[in-house]
Order: sequence, then C-alpha cells, then structure tokens
Amino acid sequence: MTENAQTQPAANPELPTQYAPAQVEGPLYERWVERGYFTADARSEKPPYTIVIPPPNVTGALHLGHAFQVTLMDALTRRKRMQGYEALWLPGMDHAGIATQNKVEQQLAEEGKSRHDLGREAFTERVWQWKEEYGGRILGQLRRLGAGLDWSRERFTMDEGLSRAVQTIFKKLYDDELIYRAERIINWCPRCLTAISDIEVEYQDDNGELVSLKYGEGEDTLVVATTRVETMLGDTGVAVHPDDPRYAHLIGKMIKLPLTDRMIPVVADTHVDPEFGTGAVKVTPAHDPNDFAIGRRHGLESLTVMDERAVITVPGPFQGLDRFEARSAIVAALREQGRVVAEKRPYVHSVGHCSRCKTTIEPRQSLQWWVNVDPLAKAAGDAVRDGRVAIHPADMSKRYFDWVDNMHQWCISRQLWWGHRIPVWYGPDGEMVCVGPDEQPPAGEGWTQDPDVLDTWFSSGLWPFSTLGWPERTPDLEKFYATDVLVTGHDIIFFWVARMMMFGLYAMDGEAPFHTVALTGLVRDETGKKMSKSNPNSVDPLDWMDAYGSDAVRFTLAKGANPGADVPIGEDWVQASRNFANKLWNATRFALMNGATVEGDLPPAEQLSAADRWILSRLNKTVAEVDAYYDDYQFAKLADNLYHFAWDEVFDWYVELSKTTYFAGGEQARVSARVLGEVLDVTLRLLHPVVPFVTETLWTTLTGGESLVIADWPGDSGFRDEAAEREIELVQRVVTEVRRFRSDQGLQPGQKVPARLGLEGTALAPHEAAIRQLLRLQPAGEGFHATATLPVAGCTVALDLSGTIDVAAERKRLAKDLAAAESERKQAEAKLGNEAFLAKAPDQVVEKIRTRLAKAGEDIARITGQLDALPEA
Repeated sequence: MTENAQTQPAANPELPTQYAPAQVEGPLYERWVERGYFTADARSEKPPYTIVIPPPNVTGALHLGHAFQVTLMDALTRRKRMQGYEALWLPGMDHAGIATQNKVEQQLAEEGKSRHDLGREAFTERVWQWKEEYGGRILGQLRRLGAGLDWSRERFTMDEGLSRAVQTIFKKLYDDELIYRAERIINWCPRCLTAISDIEVEYQDDNGELVSLKYGEGEDTLVVATTRVETMLGDTGVAVHPDDPRYAHLIGKMIKLPLTDRMIPVVADTHVDPEFGTGAVKVTPAHDPNDFAIGRRHGLESLTVMDERAVITVPGPFQGLDRFEARSAIVAALREQGRVVAEKRPYVHSVGHCSRCKTTIEPRQSLQWWVNVDPLAKAAGDAVRDGRVAIHPADMSKRYFDWVDNMHQWCISRQLWWGHRIPVWYGPDGEMVCVGPDEQPPAGEGWTQDPDVLDTWFSSGLWPFSTLGWPERTPDLEKFYATDVLVTGHDIIFFWVARMMMFGLYAMDGEAPFHTVALTGLVRDETGKKMSKSNPNSVDPLDWMDAYGSDAVRFTLAKGANPGADVPIGEDWVQASRNFANKLWNATRFALMNGATVEGDLPPAEQLSAADRWILSRLNKTVAEVDAYYDDYQFAKLADNLYHFAWDEVFDWYVELSKTTYFAGGEQARVSARVLGEVLDVTLRLLHPVVPFVTETLWTTLTGGESLVIADWPGDSGFRDEAAEREIELVQRVVTEVRRFRSDQGLQPGQKVPARLGLEGTALAPHEAAIRQLLRLQPAGEGFHATATLPVAGCTVALDLSGTIDVAAERKRLAKDLAAAESERKQAEAKLGNEAFLAKAPDQVVEKIRTRLAKAGEDIARITGQLDALPEA
C-alpha cells in the first residue's frame, strides 16, 4: 500500500475532544511558511509545476469569488507538490490604476484638496504611501484561507522588475509598429476623466427615452430616432441604406439640422438597417463608434460637442449644461418647433457604465495610444486551435474564439497619474521618441513625456512571465515558464486571458503562457442569484471562516466547482462542511483510541477480514477516481467522492463493521487497527489539498510525520477484491433494508429488538455479530415470537416486535396510507388517460403527473411490503 515517508508514529497519540479551527489554523499556517514548504527552488531537478495567481487589486478585500478560485489553485498546487513536483504558486497584486487613484482622490477630497493641488509627483508619492499603509490586506486574508503561496516571490505590477518588463514590451511593440497613436472613438468616463477599455464597461438596462425627430424641410424631410438627443448638436450627416426606395431622392442632398444653422448631407451606407425604425440614422462621428466609421467612409466632419466632464461646449442656449440637463432642454426646444414626431418613455435599453464608479459612459473621439491586436489575436486563436493551449471545459472555446477572432483595436492610454507612464517623448518640432528601459530619454528644451499612463490590463497581461524575471532569462523563467494552468472565471476570458495569450506568445517566441485554461463559474447564493455588495445576499467569507473554519469554506466551494458552471453557496452548506470536518476529527480520535496505526507493513490479504479487504479495495478505487477527477479539473466530483468515501464507507460502514473486532481484541483486532490506520492515512492525504488544516492536524497525530504538505501523494497499489466488495454490499443491503423497516415501524435507532437471523450457508454468516451490532438486534431468547419476517439479500431476518409496537394500530395507519397512495395513482392514471387533457396541458404539467404516478406506485409497493411483514392483529 502507500509508503509512509517521513513518518514516525507518535507515542500515545491524543486529540482534544473537539476540533477548534480558530486555535489551529493561524499557527499552523505560519509554521508551514516558516519551514519554507511553499518556497520553490529553481535549481531543483524535480519537474516544475507553475501557477500564477490572478493578481487581486491592491485595493481589494477577499470575497467569495477570490476564495473560490484560490481554493482550487491551492488544491492543484498542494497535490502536485505531494506528487514530487517543484510546485510554484506565485502571489502578487495589481496596482489597479483607476481604483487606486480614486481611493486616494477620495482621501484628498476629505481634506479639501485635489490631486492638482499636489501636482503629479507629490500625488504619486501619496498613492505609494496609501499602498504601503492600506493596500494589500487581501494578501493577509489569503493566508487566512490557507493559500500555499511562495511569499518569497511576491510581485506587484508597479515594482521595479515588472515596470522594466512593461517598458521593454511597449518599446518592442512600438518598434514592430504594433503600437500607434490615433484619434478614434473611446469609452470615456466623465467622472474618472479617463478613457477605459471595452472590458471595463458594464452594461445594464436603464430607463431612458426614445425620441423621434424630423430633420429637413418640406419634401426634403426624414425622421430619425435617438436615445441621446443632446448629441444631435454634433450631427454632420444622416445615413440611409443605398437600396431604400423611400430615401433614394434624398441621397446626396443637403438638409437642415434643427436648432442650428448647419446643412448636413444625406449619405448612403450599407451599415444602415432599412428594417429598423425609420431606416434613417443621424450620424455623430465624434460621439458614436458606428457613426465614426460611417463618417470616415464618407468624409464627414467630426464635431466634439462635450468636454471631458460631459458638459455641452457648443455656443448657444445649451452651452454649459450637463449632458442630461441638455437632453431635456433640447427635446423641449425641438418640441416647441414641432420637430418631435414621437416620444417613448420609459424606453428600456442597454447602457454602458464605468465598472469603477458606475457613471454612464460617454463615447468620445480622442487622440489615444492603441495596440494593433490583429496579428496578436490571430496568434492567440491559433494557439488554442492547434492544441498548444487547452481550454477547459472545451465548450468554452467557442466564447474564446468569438472574442479573439473579432477583437477591436485596444486603447491602452489612460488619463491618470497612477500607473506605468507611457515611455514616449515629444520634441519641440513635432518629434516623437519611444524610449526603452536601458535608453536615456531625449533632453533639452521643449521635450516632454506623454502624460498618460498605460491601461492596467497592459501590465497584468505580462504577468505569467514578467513575474519570473522577463526580459532577463532568469533561472525562474527557465524553470517555471510556461505555467501549467490558469484557473480563472469565465467572465474574464475576454480580456485578461486573451491579453496574456497575446503578450506571452509575442514576448516568448511563440511559447504560450500556460498549457491549460481551466475556467470556473461565478459564485452565487443558494437560490442562484448573483452576489453583490449592494444586495443583502453578499457574504464576507471571513465571517464564515470565523464561524466554521477555513476548511469548511474551502470544502463547500470545492464541492460546487463544476467546470465552467456557476457555484451556488449558502451558510447551511458551510455548516455541513464544518460537520464533515468534525466527523473526520471524531472518527480519527476513535480510531486512535482503538489502536489505529501506520506502523509496519500491511498484513497479507489472507490475514484480512472481508471488511478489511473491502475497504482497501474501495480505497484504491477512490485514489484512482480522485486522480482522474483532478486531471480533468472536476473539483466538485472529487470533493463529493471523498466526502462519501470518508463519511459513508470509512466511518459509517468500515468503522462500525470493525467495532466488534476491536472490542473482541486479539490478533484480528490488531490487523484491523493497522488497516484502519492505512485507510485514514491515505484518506487524509487525499483530502489535504482541499481541507489542509484539519487533515494536517489529524495526520501528524496519527503518523507522527512532519507535515502533509511535503508528504507523498498516495498511489493506487492496484489492490482490488471484487468478492469482498460484493460480500460487504450484501451486508449493507441487509442493514439498510432492516433499518428502513424499523424506521417505518416507528422504532428509535437505539431501541433493541429480539431477532433471529437466517444467515446459515450464506456469505453473510461471518458477519452476524456486526449485523446485530449495527441493527441493535438482540439474540432470540425464550419466548421469542416472530411478528415480522423480512426476506432480504438471500436470507431472512425475523423480528419480535411484540411489546415495541401496537400491531393493530400500525396496520390501521398503513392501510390509510395505502388507500391514499391508491387514490393518488387512480387520479394520475385518469388524467394521463384523458386525450383532451394531454392535448392542452403544457409538457411540464404532464411530466409532473407522470412523476406523481411513479411515486404513487413506489409508495404502494413499499406499504404493501410493510403490511405483509406485519403479523395479523
């Protein structure tokens, strides 16, 4: 069986009567860190296994989504470390440009100041001070969860090494003409005063208004509809489909733009859907991405009509109004002129909001820095298509391809002060110089650096290799790149995963940054609703960890982790996991009190009881199943498998079956104690990656070993005993059926009943003592009268229930239940036999009645069996 490396059984091992997670977890984690168990060695000859943590924001706090993914990554890494890999799980944080700058600006506002009062240099220094004082609390919370991270390699996206990597790749992309500066439409946040990328825009249904407006005069009129009336001040054209006969006479003409003195052209463009609305659309090139494209195709002027705070700048009665104030004022003015054809309020439509501050996004033409993603995105798609990178579950690949195959140009400049400043200098005569990390910027009068910083996702896209020392070929980079698996939510497949793929393939000569992308779902409450800080269903995982222990939270999250699927979680489920930890504790404590040991080799099979051989056979099957589930990232299945094996098979069956042996003493008791020690040893090893704290405490007590963190992962010895498994399955059938009968008769679980067991000549005969123990059955003494006889598993169990139940009353109760079940069956059969009903009833209603019919049949069979087993009253 399993080699018990590094174990020395403790003398008289003892455990407290109860498990107290709060007293165990903190000190135990610090001991793991102090002993260097999580520190990886680049010089090791062991095969590498690498995971980099998705870097949490420096402003962040642990939420259930973090706890979920961290639990899975920790389980993978702990298992690989036990399997003999040089496992590196690398921690770190993201500087989170907008979020962090907002935090410090809020602080300054409380002091009556703004960042402009401090100036750029002093403000940046203030952000660093904030980061040192308040940032990174999530890292301490990860320790609390038990995350086995290599803290010696902790990185930050703004530290010196990662800043060098950012400047290096910017320069390389710039020199390869994959980074450029251009005016395009961007998502602008009037609150954060910066551009944000498509992936930082959250869309939600808002109650707006749809207003239909008449443009032009006389016969040269047409109607356009818009939800952003204020942008009409920037219209420079109206577009119609070239084949739309309604507007053929207008194409090429100039028409009057209401509320202005401008004439604008009617242009023909195939982008327009003639079936949608009136088939005519207003064109505002400076304030809409589709209009920008139409404007470019037709040479239309781009007029910016709002400033950076979304205040109208067009001279006239609306100048100085906020965009939403202007919207109402402009509609009123148009209504007065008779230009409003129709108004629809409320008009529910999808509107983009800044993911940081929730302000409505304003599309805006702006001069920004961009990445030409076309060749990079193609490489990212090819790496998955040709099998270099596997996406798990595989059906998520379509979403990945939908994104990388249709990726927009990436706006990477941000109008912030906190972040990686763009390494480009502008000269007095229009010169532009990009500077690499080992180059000196141009000096002299009139040279200035670009004031913008890079999108946070630019630096985090380098994470799998910049954290290992790139651009230098460090020992860490040589040993641990490419990483093995990226565990992340399917909600960020579009931006972080794709960006890491693009940059990794580009910077590392075509070698992808990870071999597998294991996508998870999102954590939801027990009803399936999304958890949100603004909703009462939001949970702080630290509260649950305080109440039930970190292992309970981890095990609950793992049990819900089906690949790519969302994870429902409720407090009662965490309580159940806490109960499981307590069960492990109490069962191991019982085992230790009864001599369970890992000393010496396992006895040969001929010395083992059927129960011993059964549990060892089941143990090895469980090892094989758990390994297969791990390799397929089936965390829910492996956790469920281990739960039922430990609780049901080991504790509820094997320990109970073996109690008579332990109590009898002798050689067989010593054999079973050794088997129980083996089973617990392997079971605790299997459970350790998911529930590390309680298993460590129990295993070190059981074996005297140094730590499960560095213990060997159990292997499948190949031991199988199908005959023993069939034999014990018969025992389980007998016990289960008789327990059900006892329960149906209203007997208490501990209530003893005289019984005669007809086991002679069957495989069950050697198990009579255990069966009697499990069923609380006394020997059939003088005066025994069989009032119920149960045929089960090829034998009979005769029970004397006289004195324990009122047979006449029980028969009366069962007869009433039988009549109700027969009535239910009759009603269901009548409905299912009614053709008119079947023709009209919804499928789900018909299916519900079929289920009721099947249930009624099962109830009738069960009750009839109970009546047959009872004696006549």
